[in-house]
Amino acid sequence: MRSLFHVVAAVMVAATLAFLVLPVAAIFVRVPPGDLYTSQLAMDALRVTAWTSLWANLAFLLVGTPAAYLLATTRFPGRALVLTLCELPLVLPPAVAGIGLLVVFGRTGILSGQLEFLGLSIPFTQVAVILAVAFVAGPFYLRGAIAAFASVDRSCIEAARTLGARPGRVFARVAVPMAVGGLGSAWAIAFARGVGEFGATIIFAGSLQGTTFQSDFDAALAIGGLLVIFAASVLLFVKLLAAWQARSTSGSRSPAPASA
Repeated sequence: MRSLFHVVAAVMVAATLAFLVLPVAAIFVRVPPGDLYTSQLAMDALRVTAWTSLWANLAFLLVGTPAAYLLATTRFPGRALVLTLCELPLVLPPAVAGIGLLVVFGRTGILSGQLEFLGLSIPFTQVAVILAVAFVAGPFYLRGAIAAFASVDRSCIEAARTLGARPGRVFARVAVPMAVGGLGSAWAIAFARGVGEFGATIIFAGSLQGTTFQSDFDAALAIGGLLVIFAASVLLFVKLLAAWQARSTSGSRSPAPASA
């Protein structure tokens, strides 16, 4: 006979699942999956999302990967403060992130004079979406990438340096391949976080169909359904990647069979 504790715990699990799953399932009750691809507004938003997320991800991959390697492998005064500042966007409310971006890149922002001189206008454009996605999702990648590089066996890096490899070659040919599993997981989480970010985007980038996003409720339901499907796919990818990495690690550590 099960104990009272297990019965209560099972009820709590059921209540938790109901609370977390019902809002997601309700989207598909209002918008059947077959209707997601017939909404022009939803498809416009999906196209903008895919395009802007691609560029945002490319930006923090190119910039964040070497930055994460340096932060993971170097000790210097003020390192804890630098890490804290890099992680600060993780705890900012999305509206605050959007306001901050607007204050910096807006038409009356800190950099408005320089941007006007260059003939650039960022707010309410796809560039604004890219910046907003990079700002809110980049720290997720940076944090995961730092952890991935920190887990790399230091003896391998030191051996490469001893053999005369330059720092750039050590980074590209030793550190990145050894940390690729963790980097992939960090990228997937950051990508999903960026695609799902509307708070900073709606303040900084505005709401223009085919350019940024729009605010019609029916279209929002359709967009939400597409994003749920996408988020579920990313989570599945992360779990499969982690399982593959675990199998690869255990396989590489298994002892070789003894010769006869």
